Amino acid sequence: MNLGQKVFEEISGKLGDVLGESPARDLEKNLRAVLQNVFAKLDLVTREEFDVQQAVLLRTREKLEALEAKVARLEARYGDETGEDTGNLAL
Repeated sequence: MNLGQKVFEEISGKLGDVLGESPARDLEKNLRAVLQNVFAKLDLVTREEFDVQQAVLLRTREKLEALEAKVARLEARYGDETGEDTGNLAL
C-alpha cells in the first residue's frame, strides 16, 4: 500500500465514523472520489521507497568519491599523459 492510499484510507475511515448512516453518506462518496483523484495525481512515494533511493544515492556518491580519489592518485603517480586539462568535469 503506498503512502497516498494509506492517508486516503485513514481520512476515509474517520469520515465514515463521523458521517455514519446520515444523509451525508453521498457527500462521503463524492469526497472519497475527489481524494482518490488528488492522490493519484500527486505521484507520491512511500517512506520506505524514499529511504531505499536515498541509500542507493549515498552508495553511489561514496563510489564516485572513491573513484575520483583513485584517479587523482593515478594522475599523481603517472602524470596526466593525455596532455588535456581534465579540470572538474560536471556530469
